[in-house]
Amino acid sequence: MTDFTVSDPGSLKTKKMIYWVLGILEVLLAFRLVLKLLGANTASPFVAFVYSVSQAFIVPFIGVFRAPAAPGIETQSVLEPSTLIAMIVYALIAMGIIKLIDIYRLT
Repeated sequence: MTDFTVSDPGSLKTKKMIYWVLGILEVLLAFRLVLKLLGANTASPFVAFVYSVSQAFIVPFIGVFRAPAAPGIETQSVLEPSTLIAMIVYALIAMGIIKLIDIYRLT
């Protein structure tokens, strides 16, 4: 008989690693969302870095909704729905993978 209270150390490490990667990705996308909302200067090295690294993760979701922009005196604030959608989809994918690991561990 299998004891389900003892967790598999390998699957626990895998789940922790998935959560860690998801956390890094979510923080990166959250930075992008806030920087776009605040109209950050793209000439700043930090802003350019965040935009360039996060661009690859939002490409599949660009064009789902229009990105409303509010022109200001010095900057343009942009709400980027593709970033929000990417954050939700990647979180759901990570949770699905975690559930698959749990299902596989129980069999």
